[in-house]
Amino acid sequence: MTRHRPHLAPLAGILAALLAFAPAQPAQAEVRIKDIATFEGVRENQLVGYGLVVGLNGTGDRLRNSPFTQKSIEGMLERLGVGNLSEDDMKTANTAAVMVTAMLPPFARRGSTIDVVVSSLGDASSLRGGTLIVTPLSGADGDIYAVAQGPIAVAGYAAQGANASIVEGVPTVARIENGATVENEIDFSLNSLNSIQIALRTPDFTTAMRVEEAVNAALGPGSATALDPTTIEVRPHDKTDLPEFMARVENLRVQPDSVAKVVIDARSGTIVMGHNVRIDKVAVSQGGLTIMVREDIEVSQPEPISIGGTTVVVPQTTVEVQEKQAHFTMLEGDVSLQRLVDGLNAIGVGASETISILQAIKAAGALHADLEII
Repeated sequence: MTRHRPHLAPLAGILAALLAFAPAQPAQAEVRIKDIATFEGVRENQLVGYGLVVGLNGTGDRLRNSPFTQKSIEGMLERLGVGNLSEDDMKTANTAAVMVTAMLPPFARRGSTIDVVVSSLGDASSLRGGTLIVTPLSGADGDIYAVAQGPIAVAGYAAQGANASIVEGVPTVARIENGATVENEIDFSLNSLNSIQIALRTPDFTTAMRVEEAVNAALGPGSATALDPTTIEVRPHDKTDLPEFMARVENLRVQPDSVAKVVIDARSGTIVMGHNVRIDKVAVSQGGLTIMVREDIEVSQPEPISIGGTTVVVPQTTVEVQEKQAHFTMLEGDVSLQRLVDGLNAIGVGASETISILQAIKAAGALHADLEII
C-alpha cells in the first residue's frame, strides 16, 4: 500500500502572492443593488413540454424499449390524417421522445422568442441532425405560454464501430437558439404596486440595513425600510414612472456583508477561504507515514536437460517504510487569512493534509468560520 501526499506549495505560493496585495485594497468593494438582489415581480418562470425529434439518422429511440415514443408517433400521425397503423408498421429508428425546457423571462411579450433545451427521454443514442416538431410549453399553472419548434444543435457527438466507440460531450441534450415563440403573456403591472420589495439573494441583516441606508440617503428619509434579512421595502414618492424609479434604486451602490466561510471540495482538493476567516491561537503539527510495497516478478526455469522440471514465477516483495518528521507551527491569536496561509505554507502540507488540519482546527473550536464541504 502506497500513500502519496500531493504537494500544494505552488498553489499556496500563488495564494500568498495574491494576498500580499490585500492591504492596498479595500476589504470589500461596493456593488450595485441589482447585483445582489431582485425586485418583486421581476423574475423568470420555468416552462416544460413533451415533444418528438424527427429526422435522426438511425440514432432515435427503439420502439420496443420506449413504448411512449410509439404512442406519441401514432398520436401525431393520427392528427395529420395518417391512421390505422399496426405495430409491425412502426419500425422507425429516426424519432426520439424528448423533454423541452425553457425559461420565460420577465415581461416577455407575445411574439418574442426564447431559447429552449431539448433532452432525450428514451434510449436514443444521439439527437444530432434532428428537428423538433411543434411542442407546447406550459408553466406551473398548466397554461401554455410558448410553442417550440426547429432544428436542434448538439454540442457532443458519438461514434461507434464493431468493437469500439467514442462519445464526446452529451449528444442526447441539445439546444435551440430562439427556438420557442411566446404565445401568452403573464399579467403584471408595475404601476399597480404601492411599494417595491427588494429581495437579497443572500439573506443578511447587515447588508439589508446598508441597502436601507443607501436608498434613504439617495431618495430621502423614510423611503426604504428593512423588513427582515432578505426583504427591503421601498416606497416611491411618485408612482407615475416606476421603471425610472427602479432604475435609480438598482444602480445604488452598497458594501455587502457575508459570514466567514471556508469551502472545501474534497474531490479536487480545492479550498476557498473568505477574508473574514479568523482562528484563535493554536499549534499545528503535521506528520505522515508512507509505506511503499514493490513487487518484482522473477521467472525460474529448469536446467536445459532435466526430467519433470517446470517453469515457475517467483514474486519478490520489497517493503519500505518512510516516516515524515512532524513539524509544529504556532499560529497566534486572531490570525488573519494571510497568516493562516503563511502558516500552512510553512508546514509544506498538501491538499488532503490542509483539509484535515482545517477540520481539526474547527473541531478544536479555534476556527471562527463556517466549514462547508462539497
